[in-house]
Amino acid sequence: MSDSAMVLSGRVAAKLGDNIDTDVIYPGRYLNITDRDKTAEHLFELAYPDIRGRIQPGDFIVGGKNFGCGSSREQATAAVKFANVGAVIAVSFARIFYRNSINLGLPLVVVAPDVITNLDAGEELEIGLTDGVVIKRATGERFRSAPLDPRAVELLGAGGLIPYLKRKYAA
Repeated sequence: MSDSAMVLSGRVAAKLGDNIDTDVIYPGRYLNITDRDKTAEHLFELAYPDIRGRIQPGDFIVGGKNFGCGSSREQATAAVKFANVGAVIAVSFARIFYRNSINLGLPLVVVAPDVITNLDAGEELEIGLTDGVVIKRATGERFRSAPLDPRAVELLGAGGLIPYLKRKYAA
C-alpha cells in the first residue's frame, strides 16, 4: 500500500455474494488456532475451498451486501488479513467486521451495487482509498467508492491499531 496516496493495486481473486458470514469466512471449529499461517490456511475452507489457493499477496475479494455478518469473532478478519488479501470490496459490511478489519490493518472498500456487477474475478484493479476511486486497469473504467475516514487511513497506514498505538506512545 502506498502510504502517501493510499493506493492499492491487485487482482480480484474471488467474487462472492451477499451475506458472507464469519463462519463462512473462518469456520468456528478453528477458533483455537493462534498461528497466523495456520489461521490463513482455513480461510473459506468449508464454503469456498478453492479460493485460498487462488489468492496471491495483495489480491482483492469482492462481496455483496453485509459482508462479515454473524459473530463478532476477530479471527474472520485475521484469516483474510493473514492470507495476504489486499482489501475486501463490498456494497456493505457488518459493523463489527468493519471495525475489526480497520483495527487489524485490512482495508475495506464500500461501493455501490452496480460497481460489484462490473467487477469479475481475474480483473486487475487500482483502488484509491482516500480519493474514493476504483479503476479497472484493462479498460480504464473508473468507479466511485466511499473514501475512507482520515482516522481509518491513519490506522491502515500504521498497519492496524496496535502498531499505530506503539508508534504513538513510543515518542
